Amino acid sequence: MVYSLAASTLTLAAPVGCDTSSAEGAEPTAAEAHGPSRVLVTGADEEMLVLEVTAANKVVLRLPRVEVGQGITTAVAMMIAEELDARLADVDIPLAEARTKGNQYTGGSSSVSSLYGPARALAATARARLVTAAARRWHLPARRLRTRDTMVVAPDGRTATFGSLTAAAARIHRPDVSSRPKPASEHKVIGRPTGRIDARDIVTGKAKYAGDLEVAGAKPTVVARPPTLGGRLVSVDDRAARAMPGVHAVVKVAGGVAVVAESFHHAFKARDALRITWRPGPLASLSDAAIRSRLRAAVPSVGAPPRGSAQVEGEFEFAFVSHAPMEVLTAVADVRADRAEIWFSSQTPMDARESIASAIGLPKSKVRVHVVRGGGSFGRRLNHDAAIEAALISKAARRPVKLMWSRGDDIRHGRMRGASHHRIRASHAWGRVVAFSHAMASVSESYEGQGLAAQGGVAVRGAVTTVAAGPLPSDSGLYNFGRVSGSSGSVELAMPLGAWRSVDSGTMRTAEEIVVDEVAAELGKDPVAFRRGTLRNKAVKAVLDKVVAAGNWGRPLPSGQAQGVAVHEEYGSCVACLVEIDATDPKNPRVTKVVMAADVGTAVNPRGLEAQLMGTAVDGISTVLRAGLHIDRGAVREGSFADFRYARQQHSPLRFEAHIMPSRREPGGAGELGVPAAAGAVANAYARATRTRPRRFPINF
Repeated sequence: MVYSLAASTLTLAAPVGCDTSSAEGAEPTAAEAHGPSRVLVTGADEEMLVLEVTAANKVVLRLPRVEVGQGITTAVAMMIAEELDARLADVDIPLAEARTKGNQYTGGSSSVSSLYGPARALAATARARLVTAAARRWHLPARRLRTRDTMVVAPDGRTATFGSLTAAAARIHRPDVSSRPKPASEHKVIGRPTGRIDARDIVTGKAKYAGDLEVAGAKPTVVARPPTLGGRLVSVDDRAARAMPGVHAVVKVAGGVAVVAESFHHAFKARDALRITWRPGPLASLSDAAIRSRLRAAVPSVGAPPRGSAQVEGEFEFAFVSHAPMEVLTAVADVRADRAEIWFSSQTPMDARESIASAIGLPKSKVRVHVVRGGGSFGRRLNHDAAIEAALISKAARRPVKLMWSRGDDIRHGRMRGASHHRIRASHAWGRVVAFSHAMASVSESYEGQGLAAQGGVAVRGAVTTVAAGPLPSDSGLYNFGRVSGSSGSVELAMPLGAWRSVDSGTMRTAEEIVVDEVAAELGKDPVAFRRGTLRNKAVKAVLDKVVAAGNWGRPLPSGQAQGVAVHEEYGSCVACLVEIDATDPKNPRVTKVVMAADVGTAVNPRGLEAQLMGTAVDGISTVLRAGLHIDRGAVREGSFADFRYARQQHSPLRFEAHIMPSRREPGGAGELGVPAAAGAVANAYARATRTRPRRFPINF
C-alpha cells in the first residue's frame, strides 16, 4: 500500500509493482491536487485503488472501472463501507480517468471478483490506522475502540469522525490493531440487498453522462454516414449546409462528413442538407441469404459418430444483434496542437488513450481521457470508435466538439454480435449420451491497419470466406456426455463486430441446451430429470432444483403454453432458468414467467444481482424471439427500436423471480451469466409449446 498525507486527507493508494515509492500511473488524488504528498509505506496491487478519507468525513475511492448501469459503484461502496464501518451515504465512488498502468478493464463479468479482495484490504487498512490514531489521541488501548457510522467510538461514548483523524492516521506506520478484512460471518453490509447509491441522481437527472457535460466551447456534432457498410465518400456539396443558421463547421472524416453546430437540432438539419455522393461499401453485393450460406459452408465437420450409437442432430442459425444501449454513443473532445482531452464512457480507457493518441498524432502522455458513466453497454463500450472519431473531428475543426452518434448511426454502422451457424450432434447408446460434438462458424471482422478504428465504421476490404478448424470455446464439462469435441470456422467480412453480452456463450450454450432437451425427448426422459442425471457439478444441480421447485416444474398448462429450462456455468458461477411461455399465437409468443437461481459465491449486493438476472432474461427473450439485424445489399436494414425489435415492457414476463443461493466463497462473475440460460429456456419453452424444433433465431425474424 501507499499512504500519503496532503492537506488534511488520508490517502491510501495501491500501485502496480512491488518496489515503487508512489502510485505511478494513477491520476492525482484530490488531496495531491491541493498540495504536496509524502509517501509513508509502499506495496503492490495492480488495481491501483486510491482511497481517501477527507476532512469532511467522506470516504472516496477512485474506481478503475466504468459504471454502465451494472451497479459496480454500489457494490464497491458496500465493500468499503463494510470494512470501514462507514455509513454507505458517506462513501463516494468517482470513476478514475485513464492511467498509464494497472487494470482498468471492465468486462468479462470480472469487476466484483477482481476488486473484492483489494478494495476490502485497502479499507481494512484505513480502518486500522484511523482506530490507532484515535487511541493515541485518547491514550486508550486501540483494541478497546470500536468503529461505526464513519467514526471511532470510545468505551466512555466519546466519538471522533474519520475526517477529524485523517492527518494523524496518515502518520501511522504500524497500526495497533489488525488490518485484516472481516470474515464473512461478521458482514453486515456485504450480502444485504441494497438500493443503488446513484439511484436518486439517475432518476432526478443529477447523474452526468457524456451528453450532459458542459465543456467550454464544445459544440454539438453529428456525422453524415454512407448508406452501406464501409461506403466511401466520393464528393460532397456542403454550400447549403454551411449557409444554414447555427452551423460552425463542416469537415470530412474517414466515416463521412461531420457537421459542428450550435445545437443538435441545427447539426441534424445541416447534415440532412448535405448533398453527398457515396461509393458503395465492399459488401454491397451481399445480403442475409448469402451470409448464411457462407457460414453453413464454413462449419467444420463433426466427424464420425461412435459405432452402434443413435444420433440427435441439429443446425442452428443466429442473426447479427446490435448492442443498442439506451444512451447513444457520445464523446466530448478538445484536441489542441500539443494536447488533447476526451470525455466519454469507456470499458477500456487505457487502450482508448493509446488509440486516440495514435489517431491524432500526439504522444499518449499528452492525451487525457476522462471516464464518464454510461447509460448501458452490454459490451459496446469496449470499443472506442466514437471517441476516436470525436478527436479527429475536433482536430480537423480546430475546436472542441460534442459528438453524438444517433440511434441509427450505432445500429447501422456500430458494433454488433456476429452472426453464427452451429452444427451439433449428440450420440447416445444404452440410454445415455456417449459423444457430443459441436462445430460452428461465425462472422469475424476483417480489415487492414487502423481503418476500422480510425473511422469508427468499417474498413474497406473485400469480403473473404475462410474455414479454419480450431477449438470451440464451449463449456464442454457441464454434462457427463462422454467424448466431447468442438471445432470452429469463420467467415471474414469487412463489418464492425464487437463482444456482445456473454459473447460466444450466448449462442453456443443456447444451441446446446436445445439439443439437451431433444436428447431427453429421444430417450423418453423429462428434461429436468435428464439434466439432473447428467450434470457434473453439484452447484449446478442445486440451482436447477431451486428453479424447478420455485417455478413448479411440470404443472399443467393450457394448449399452446409450456415451460422450458436451461442451465449454464461460467465465471466461477452457475445459473438455472425456468420459463413459461404463451405461444398460442406462434408468431407473437409472450413469456409470462421467468424463475432464475444463481450461485455466484458471495453476492455483494443481492438486489443488484437480481437486476442483472432480470436484464439477462430480457436479453434471452429478445434474441430468441424478436430482435436481430438484417443485412440487405451491404446495408443494415434496421435503424431504431421501431424495427430492431428488442423486448419492451409489453414483452417482459408478467412474473419474475430471482433466487440467490447462499455462499461464503469469494464472488464469481454475474453480469453475463444469465444470458445463455435465459435464452436456452425461452427456446425450449417455445419448442414445447408449439411442438416444433426452432433452428433460426430470432424465431420471428
